[in-house]
Amino acid sequence: MKRKLTILFIIIISFLIQSTILPGFQFASVGPNLLLIVTASFSFMRGRKEGMAVGLTAGLFIDLFWGTSLGFHMLLFTIIGYMNGSFQKLYYDEDIKLPLVLIGISEFLYGVVTCFCIYVLRGDFEFMSHLMHIIIPELVYTILATLILYQIILHVNKRLEAEEQRSASKFV
Repeated sequence: MKRKLTILFIIIISFLIQSTILPGFQFASVGPNLLLIVTASFSFMRGRKEGMAVGLTAGLFIDLFWGTSLGFHMLLFTIIGYMNGSFQKLYYDEDIKLPLVLIGISEFLYGVVTCFCIYVLRGDFEFMSHLMHIIIPELVYTILATLILYQIILHVNKRLEAEEQRSASKFV
């Protein structure tokens, strides 16, 4: 229960930072996608099931407050959580290369799918313009933000795991 509340708290704080503070630090009208970092991080740290739950929650926040239709971001973030959770067996705490690569790929796919579903299907065929002016700058910004936010999430996850192991050892 403590893990679920802690993860919900991290999602809410990331959402609040992304929606209130980061717009003042946008570069080229884009900012980092903190909710994607949180979703991907918990996914490869904890697995598919928890990744999907975190993605569903993060996507719900985006759909409720920024989205035009309920469910698009929920589905997209749930899929991102599932895909990143597939790499749990390859994940090691000390190695930041895998998280950076997975979050970079997730951000790129998120940008492409969002661009295609929101703009191209509505008749805006300027994909290369979106790629150069929105998707790639947001990808770079998200990777830079990952260097900081990932360390915080890793620390929180280690503390939660240590607490869970201590409480589990009390029952043995």
